Amino acid sequence: MKTDHLTSSFLALREKLHRSALRFLKNDEDARDALQDTFFNLWRSSQVETEAEARNKLFFVLRNVCIDRLRKQQTLPLDDSIVESMKFSPHSCEDMEKYESLLTSGLSDIQRRIYCLVTHDGMEYEEIARDLSMTVEAVRQNMSRARKRIRDNLNKLEK
Repeated sequence: MKTDHLTSSFLALREKLHRSALRFLKNDEDARDALQDTFFNLWRSSQVETEAEARNKLFFVLRNVCIDRLRKQQTLPLDDSIVESMKFSPHSCEDMEKYESLLTSGLSDIQRRIYCLVTHDGMEYEEIARDLSMTVEAVRQNMSRARKRIRDNLNKLEK
């Protein structure tokens, strides 16, 4: 049963997992949240056959959760003062470039690159994944996060 091995491994390794998360995140509250996300993700989606497998998956997923949290912190929020000064309706090509630049502000480098490859170059996710040495799922996830950020920026501009 997956919860028996997973739960017992999680409880036995909780302190080690917490210290590992603290090394990444430098904040006790964030580390505890990462532990909770790790356990929930594994409990929800993974079948664990042995204690050793549970241990390996716990550390692997924890590392990925911590990296995702760090990446999320690196994106820059859209500055409200810029929004106020840039309210305009795009008409010319130059205006469109400024408008797109404003909408894509706050995207990470990889999100911006994937967004441009999809929207400007018309590339498929499989092609992008091959070119960037990523999985197709990682490309989809980054594109989804980019779209969400752009949607949020657009909502700020329309207010």
